[in-house]
Amino acid sequence: MNEAELKKRTKQFGLRVIRLVESLPGTQTARTIGNQLLRSGLSVGANYRAACRGRSKADFVAKAGISLEEADECMYWMEMLQEAGIVPAEKLKDLMKEADELVAIFTASIKTARAHLNQKSSI
Repeated sequence: MNEAELKKRTKQFGLRVIRLVESLPGTQTARTIGNQLLRSGLSVGANYRAACRGRSKADFVAKAGISLEEADECMYWMEMLQEAGIVPAEKLKDLMKEADELVAIFTASIKTARAHLNQKSSI
């Protein structure tokens, strides 16, 4: 997956999170969890875009690490929605799968970038 494709994918993820949060009931708990999910869901793509503009591989690693953390945090908030009985598991299944895949993609990207950093520092 190239940079443009991942930018598009993270933006689509953010839009899907928006639609999910907008569909939540108006209870205090749902609003609170929804706000947290919205913040982290939108942060995934924003931080990846910042990572792509990084001034160095180290900068990329740091900012991509934030995207990784935010995608993982999305998983947590969706698990809370599910386990609290606010949203049925079936409704969250695809979005949770996407968050899990983004975590895997960022993990691999960071590993690759770190390996390149270590190669350059060995020269």
